[in-house]
Amino acid sequence: MNMKSTWMLGMMLAAVTVNAQVPRSPKPDWLVSPVKQKATITETGKDIVLGNGLVQRKFRTQPNLACYDYLNLVTGQQLLRAVKPEARVTVNGRTLNVGGLRGQKENAYLQPEWLDGFTAGESDFRYIRHTESALKPRVNWKGAYWAANRNQPTGRQIEFYYESTAPEAKGVAVIVSYAIYDGLPLIAKWVTVQNKSGADVTVNGIVHEILGMVEEESAVVGTPEKLKKPQGIYFETNYAFNNAMNYPVSDQTSHWKLDSSYTSQVNYDYGTPCLFEAYPDKVTAVNLANGESMTSPATWELLMDGDDRERRGLAVRKMYRTIAPWTTGNPIFMHLVSKNDQEVKSAVDQCAATGYEALILSFGSHVNMEDTAAANIARWKSLSDYAHAKGILIGGYSLFSSRRISDKDDVINPATGKPGGAFFGNAPCFGSEWGLAYRDKIKYFIKQTGFDIWENDGPYPGDVCASTTHPGHKDQHDSQWRQMEIQKELYRSLNEQGVYVNAPDWYFLDGTNKIALGYREVNFSLSRDQQKILNRQNIYDGTWAKTPSMGWGFVPLTKYQGGGPEAVLEPLNEHLDDYKQLMFQYYGSGVQACYRGPRLYDTDATKAVVKDMVTWYKKYRNILNADVIHLRRADARDWDGILHADPQGKEKGFLILYNPLKTAITRTIRVPLYYTGLTATAKVSANGTAPKSYTLNRDYTIDMTVTLAPESYNWWVIQ
Repeated sequence: MNMKSTWMLGMMLAAVTVNAQVPRSPKPDWLVSPVKQKATITETGKDIVLGNGLVQRKFRTQPNLACYDYLNLVTGQQLLRAVKPEARVTVNGRTLNVGGLRGQKENAYLQPEWLDGFTAGESDFRYIRHTESALKPRVNWKGAYWAANRNQPTGRQIEFYYESTAPEAKGVAVIVSYAIYDGLPLIAKWVTVQNKSGADVTVNGIVHEILGMVEEESAVVGTPEKLKKPQGIYFETNYAFNNAMNYPVSDQTSHWKLDSSYTSQVNYDYGTPCLFEAYPDKVTAVNLANGESMTSPATWELLMDGDDRERRGLAVRKMYRTIAPWTTGNPIFMHLVSKNDQEVKSAVDQCAATGYEALILSFGSHVNMEDTAAANIARWKSLSDYAHAKGILIGGYSLFSSRRISDKDDVINPATGKPGGAFFGNAPCFGSEWGLAYRDKIKYFIKQTGFDIWENDGPYPGDVCASTTHPGHKDQHDSQWRQMEIQKELYRSLNEQGVYVNAPDWYFLDGTNKIALGYREVNFSLSRDQQKILNRQNIYDGTWAKTPSMGWGFVPLTKYQGGGPEAVLEPLNEHLDDYKQLMFQYYGSGVQACYRGPRLYDTDATKAVVKDMVTWYKKYRNILNADVIHLRRADARDWDGILHADPQGKEKGFLILYNPLKTAITRTIRVPLYYTGLTATAKVSANGTAPKSYTLNRDYTIDMTVTLAPESYNWWVIQ
């Protein structure tokens, strides 16, 4: 099944068309219709098979366990060309394969009958046994805020146990775990090293996935950087950080390597990037005391069926909605800048009066979550109780990085042996005394006050710390790993208490709820008209691989990062049209914005506008939180717009179009409805009016001729 779509968007009065080659398959499309077949793990002779009707992974168990088949059951694509070890661990300085079979000479392809002639490595970790169970939730999510999906994922899980006769690995056990999910072409994998040796063990590295994959292209010459990586599979890990608001840039574990054993490849210098390995490369020595264990990051492997950007993005978004349901949580919140307690109460009252659901004490406010003195706890407990009595969630902002604590507690630069040189120049180490105390203070403050939301600015555990005196890590070789583990535990524990967590990096798979869409802060000092266009661009760009609920935007009600009166909305009653449109752009996209200022309204007229917008959003909340189909990016030259699609919802689609021009325009727009699940007819209602019926074209589109007033925004419900 393959889908290649090109949107041809005309700039004049001519028809706007979308040419789409829609998927064709004898099976229902898993992105449109729920898959009824459940995940299974079966044993047949010497084989163990993981499958769910969409993906299949086979393992041979003798003379050692090895994966020899990785099949996309939708397209029929075989991903593997060679048997590789199941994992690779370095223990006490010695690198040992985990599982795998030796003896394959031709590495361009693999015939299953060859397996009987393969052997196991003498010192390799050998497969001993396995256990199987229902899929275990990674985070026991308990959030009470609004969410599009409240169900934990289902599927099956298997653990393969290994031991080695190598003297360096005596008493060390390795467990390779797989999870296969219901309804998705998705398998996750991670590796645990257990120390039962009776003494300390040093784990110098864990490569938790190794795949000899079929190459994407063959080129006689060309460097690995210029050659395509295999596109039939998408990898995502829970070890990602870079402050990029974007997963591929944040990924820290995916490594595409050359395969020297693949001697029949076309590339003259054996430079084809077709060997995938997953590991964090800055974790080089982690000490495990007897009885301790270390679990690698997990890698989720999502099989793809084409190179269409929208379809690939929809697959990733559905993966997140399924495996991390807390990311579908999307409460309506205000970002309050307060100087005193009365301003907090007033903002709570305004939230309750307009239909807002949450209040976050923004940076620059008078909350200090590091102050655990009894008086401060009592103060914020009282304010938390006040908010809860009004039905409003409350939370606060806390800065970790981008500040200096002390020479003793800051990250020590391995190159200089001194503080400085961290991601943001100076930053505390999470493994320092101050860092560990910070963790404990945040936990204590939230538990004692009953805060519902934590907005964490930093930390950035990519900072390698060379200190040898910090209690939370040993030295630079384990510092990144130990800091990340501290941070993950904090996020998971808060999530499991029902706390909503905004964080600045890609920690979704360990319990965080939201990250920024991606923006440049100084842009919010530009004029309101500029901000409208830039915000729509940010929304468009930030929803390819994130659901609307996974990103937040920004609306400065008061001065922010400079700018003059043309940049801000205060006084609100003097800029109601701009205020309303900015709300419409964010609510219409399903993205919550940080409305940052001292109040939501200043007059009854302003209050009515805010209340009406929130009421409108709540009426269509389910479809507005559904996936975005990208139609045309804002460029201020012609119309732009998006389409929400939800094949399982009451409203199947929700179309939003903008005209940024100062003149009215008429356009015929071909609207792609494949992902709404509609196949024959569509009833389209413009701005809440009586619906008009359309017959779908053979490519699941409809042609709509619309006239858009100058500088306007319009919406259509599709059923």
